[in-house]
Amino acid sequence: MNADSKKPAASPAPQHFIRQIIAADVAAGRYGGRVVTRFPPEPNGYLHIGHAKAICIDFGMAAEFGGRCHLRMDDTNPSKESMEYVEAIQRDIRWLGFDWGEHFYFAADYFERMYDVACDLIRRDLAYVCGLTSEQFKEYRGVPTRPGRESPWRNRPPAESLDLFARMRAGEFPDGSLCLRAKIDMASPNLHLRDPVIYRIMRVPHYRTGDRWCIYPTYDFAHPLEDAFEGVTHSLCSLEFEVHRPLYDWVVGHLGLAEPPRQNEFARLNLTYTVMSKRKLLELVQQGRVSGWDDPRMPTLCGLRRRGYPPEAIREFCERVGVTKFESLTDVALLEHCVRDALNRTAPRRMAVLRPLRVVLDNVAEGAFEEFEAVNNPEDPAAGARRVPFGRELWIERDDFMDNPPPKFYRLAPGRTVRLRYAGFIECVGVERDSSGAPSLLRCRWDRGTAEGAPSDGRKVKSTIHWVSAAHAVPMEVRLYDRLFTVEDTASLPEDTDFMSLLNPNSLTSIEALGEPALAAAAPGETFQFERIGYFCADSRDHRSDRPVFNRTVELRDAWAKISGRA
Repeated sequence: MNADSKKPAASPAPQHFIRQIIAADVAAGRYGGRVVTRFPPEPNGYLHIGHAKAICIDFGMAAEFGGRCHLRMDDTNPSKESMEYVEAIQRDIRWLGFDWGEHFYFAADYFERMYDVACDLIRRDLAYVCGLTSEQFKEYRGVPTRPGRESPWRNRPPAESLDLFARMRAGEFPDGSLCLRAKIDMASPNLHLRDPVIYRIMRVPHYRTGDRWCIYPTYDFAHPLEDAFEGVTHSLCSLEFEVHRPLYDWVVGHLGLAEPPRQNEFARLNLTYTVMSKRKLLELVQQGRVSGWDDPRMPTLCGLRRRGYPPEAIREFCERVGVTKFESLTDVALLEHCVRDALNRTAPRRMAVLRPLRVVLDNVAEGAFEEFEAVNNPEDPAAGARRVPFGRELWIERDDFMDNPPPKFYRLAPGRTVRLRYAGFIECVGVERDSSGAPSLLRCRWDRGTAEGAPSDGRKVKSTIHWVSAAHAVPMEVRLYDRLFTVEDTASLPEDTDFMSLLNPNSLTSIEALGEPALAAAAPGETFQFERIGYFCADSRDHRSDRPVFNRTVELRDAWAKISGRA
């Protein structure tokens, strides 16, 4: 973690099983006491909140045990990969608060060494060139409850396979006509051990190697080799790779290492109302269902950053989710709780009115103007204060007035008095209406002697509302975000579900709002608490001083805290 990404002192870290495994290895002197982990994304999309959990584990465990974590691009499938994704991945990990130092690698840099390993396996009769078609391959592989059938080329002489493999590399054969398979066990109940494909012909230029290669290693062959080449000790990955572990062990086991790397799996993060598939997220982008990978509705790290989520909140969320081997569904409300908790300590307060209703103070002269001091953040005394302008005409929230209020509605109503934040009491003495009969303007009287800092006159009011001076109000576009999907548990849906049909048509609402003058000076990416409303972030793409645009980061109410008894 970067030196400037400090977190408040916390209770001792929970002893989850990954931490226990590494601690036991260090205590036993395994790997000479070294701890080397890696985060190995495929650069075929942008990182999302699920990756954040893996990043925190990989980098966090290395830091905790005085080791190092490598960042490696697992770029063995050039048809879907690009430098755009590589650069975005680096940017997101740094933003999250982690750094790999000099240990940044590409699988493509090892292609020659991987080819040499494959040739060595062929010479030792542990791999062979196979001519089955993809349909035949599936048929011969069989099912877990019944042994597979051996390929007719399984016993091809090593010299013949070596010659064919070299000619595959030279580009003599069409795509899909031949492949290199490991010779393991066609009767294994684990399908990944039934002579898996470890090289295939693919005439696709690679973003790093260009046209140098027309054969590429499969992930299951390349990944363990990369770990071994880099001296990784603990290969930490999500639970879906558990069935791949025997093949991982088979590959590294034939390298002759005294202490080969060891793979351990943990449950991945599943979040309510969210999809974690990069393929599905890419479809959302390609079909224009969202504005891009950084759309604030997306679970991508760049989308969360644009929405105003602070990185320390995401790290805290990952810590609270924990590390287990049990698949579970985490309520997105927990993530939002962590965001509120972080922003409550750091976000400056400002006043804004999202659905304005005009107020005229009859006892204030036309053109009269004064300022009141407003606290920037009551949680941070060092944040100081600002001056907020006040005049005869104000804007308040339309929801802060009712003609015939029900019990327990303590805000403004005819004949009722409320407190204006920082500015004292107003009493509603009249209502003007539009042609439909809806209130269009409130006439009120202001009591200057009750402004903040003035001596109390003993009167009690039950509500304080926020406001904006009409003469000084800054017009703003405010984007209100809701869940992107209407289904809570998208992870359990059948694979053929049309997930596009589950999109929430109300996931984005754009409104014209009014804010206090200080909001015009907001920098892109800066986050504020709009008092009594929620947390909002100046949009990193569209926000300008002459046309502010704010994204709602999260509402003020905290459903998760109430559910968990923390409220």
